[in-house]
Amino acid sequence: MPQVTTLTTPSGALRGNLRPDGGTEFLGIRFAHADRLTPPRDITSWDGELDATKFGPICPQVPGMLESMLGFDGSNMSEDCLNLNVFTRSAPVGSSTLPVLVWIHGGAYTNGSGSIPWYHGSALASRGAVVVSINYRLGAFGFLGDGNYGTLDMISALRWVNRNIAAFDGDANNVTIFGESAGGSAVVSLMSSPEAKGLFHKVWAMSPSIGQLRTLPRAQELQTQFLEIANVSSIDEVRALSLDDMLAAQAKQMATPTTNFDFYTPTAGGSALPFDILSAASESSFPLVLGSNHDEDRLWSAFDPVQAEFGQDDWERISGEVFGDRAADARAAYEKLRPTESPRQLISSVHTDTAFRQRAQRLAENHAKAGNPTWMYWFTWATPAFGGVLGSCHALDIPFAFDNLSAPGTDMLTGDGAERAGIAKRFADEIVQFAKSSAPTWPVFDLVDRSTLEINAEVAVIDDPEKEIRELFSSL
Repeated sequence: MPQVTTLTTPSGALRGNLRPDGGTEFLGIRFAHADRLTPPRDITSWDGELDATKFGPICPQVPGMLESMLGFDGSNMSEDCLNLNVFTRSAPVGSSTLPVLVWIHGGAYTNGSGSIPWYHGSALASRGAVVVSINYRLGAFGFLGDGNYGTLDMISALRWVNRNIAAFDGDANNVTIFGESAGGSAVVSLMSSPEAKGLFHKVWAMSPSIGQLRTLPRAQELQTQFLEIANVSSIDEVRALSLDDMLAAQAKQMATPTTNFDFYTPTAGGSALPFDILSAASESSFPLVLGSNHDEDRLWSAFDPVQAEFGQDDWERISGEVFGDRAADARAAYEKLRPTESPRQLISSVHTDTAFRQRAQRLAENHAKAGNPTWMYWFTWATPAFGGVLGSCHALDIPFAFDNLSAPGTDMLTGDGAERAGIAKRFADEIVQFAKSSAPTWPVFDLVDRSTLEINAEVAVIDDPEKEIRELFSSL
């Protein structure tokens, strides 16, 4: 039987779990309620002692391949899903001195939750931080039209942290938000939000899917499409749909062709966000760490039967579509820098650049150009799993960032090699170091040296990695 511990916060009393390592976890704490397609209503207090010994419900969704691999549990789904989890290294004494890390999960804004085992915060907390993971509304529930309800949920969770985290020994004036993929672009969007001002102080974005952030006209176009698919004529009628009908309409819409997978994503000019998210984020003074993985796109392309047939003709065709009259130069640069890659892998590398790496580069450049503290890293360790076809794919870095190599499903993606432990230690150490001091240990990124930490079995600082490819994209 797990041991329990109690805690009194400004909002009320909690009963959580005392872990064998001496740390604590308070799970499934509701921070807000929300009716469908309405802003969240903060929960500022409760009566009695709240049971925080188990994870709360997650947003309704149909899990994808990655979520299943991450240990997804869909047995407890509800639209009343706005809850968070807090992890500490020891029983809190109210000292209010530890940095706070708030994790915003990825999943293309349609999948995932803060309770996935890979996101368990105990290993990061043991380094001297308070770690919080949150749920927010996903898919049509969170991002239909321009309401940005999922973004408002994130801000509501940050308000809860601001009010209550001192009771967990966390410093409300030293909060770092971090996230991966959709969570990475979410934290970038929060940098631009006037409504989030003062609720966090630094940002770490892992493989941010910046291309998913969309314009107001695009959001309105997709809302109209959803209404047609759902066979309704108004948002009020959407609010009256059954949960199954909502998910069915969402699945049907997501099956239509798209370039940026922006069916349900934060909308520039919608609630809480400015019309130019990236410019506002670039101008913001938050210390910012940005990173990407060497082979992001292989998570999808490696097992795609269509791309399995790609050959030299496809390499020439797709490079032409992306680079136009610079296609020959592009092929030469990629083939020089990645000499072991097949045509299909080279195509995947271009997709990695267009979807993730080069967008992160542009944001880092603009943030640094504005005189704001900026750092870049590049996760290049390649997994031996599945015969090595995944390389350093999207999401591979998550169990290393959390130092959760023993979490369910990890070995299937990472293998079980001994070198993993050192990578995880360094990556997790850097995240907590940044949370504590507002700077990781490697040099800042600037437009001259472009110093970048390469995270592999051997960790090293390199200047302007794959310069020829970066310059190709800068000229487009």
